[in-house]
Amino acid sequence: MALFHAFPHLNDGEVELLIAKLHPADAFAGYVPSYDFIIALSADHTPIGMLSVRIGHNQNTYYGGNVGYHIDPPYRGHHYAAKACELAKQVGIRHRMNYFIITCNPDNHPSRRTIERAGGQFMECVLLPEDNAMYQAGEHYKLIYRVDFNHSSTQRSDDHESRNR
Repeated sequence: MALFHAFPHLNDGEVELLIAKLHPADAFAGYVPSYDFIIALSADHTPIGMLSVRIGHNQNTYYGGNVGYHIDPPYRGHHYAAKACELAKQVGIRHRMNYFIITCNPDNHPSRRTIERAGGQFMECVLLPEDNAMYQAGEHYKLIYRVDFNHSSTQRSDDHESRNR
């Protein structure tokens, strides 16, 4: 069982993530624990959207992603979702994750650009299983991206320097 952590300083100077709600795991439904964050402007704390982070990996997170986001229409076009995804990596790292899966519908070009801006590497386009809730709601395909965290690159760099001394 994943324990929830406090994240009082998820702020890059432009946007900040504020915990709005915590969702415990539901093993029966295949849901991992998750955080819902308000995305707000750092300067005046104006809420501009939402971001969810799902902790861990399973079939549901593969198709639905570890991260979901929404930016309110007046605030779109400033890369706030990508900045929020970057901040969300701290949540994954704290939970000992090495990467996020982020998905979107094939026709959602703004979301594709956001995922790529956040470091997402395209893996595949999948046909959702027919028993998947998203399939049953009318979505049939998902683009799957993987966003690796950089916390291990520091370790690799340190290991490389140690070997070369």
